[in-house]
Amino acid sequence: MNTRKTLYRDPAKAKIAGVCAGIAEYFGIEIWLVRILVVSGFFLLAGPFMFFGYIAAWFILEKKPRNMGAQANVHASSTQSNHNKQAGKGWYNVVEEDDEKVVVKSRVWQAGEPPKQAFADIKQQFEKNEKRLRNVETYVTSSEFQLHQEINRL
Repeated sequence: MNTRKTLYRDPAKAKIAGVCAGIAEYFGIEIWLVRILVVSGFFLLAGPFMFFGYIAAWFILEKKPRNMGAQANVHASSTQSNHNKQAGKGWYNVVEEDDEKVVVKSRVWQAGEPPKQAFADIKQQFEKNEKRLRNVETYVTSSEFQLHQEINRL
């Protein structure tokens, strides 16, 4: 698997062309910070240099592919669904889009969620899993499950 990052423009998160969004994603910092640095550099340091540099980056950098983040998830979900088909009769894990890795930022300028928001998201995921587990336990301990077991033994 290729873990090397590539610098792209990100038009999905763009204000003008997505250059700042691409730089922020590449370095793992917040987009607003990159935008402030670019605007500050334009007004305070070297206006023409920043302007032509931004325009050059606009034309040089490729657009970020739409399916770039989805490729890893597709591989993981197909592997998991194949495993789950073999695992049992009727019970399988459902891969949901909400089950994502939570990235917590330790500094203000880093990309990710603030710790309180990340904690709330993780707590919500645990509550959802707890509810699913309770449903499974309720079914396994029910007379319906015992009846299915007896029928399967025949």
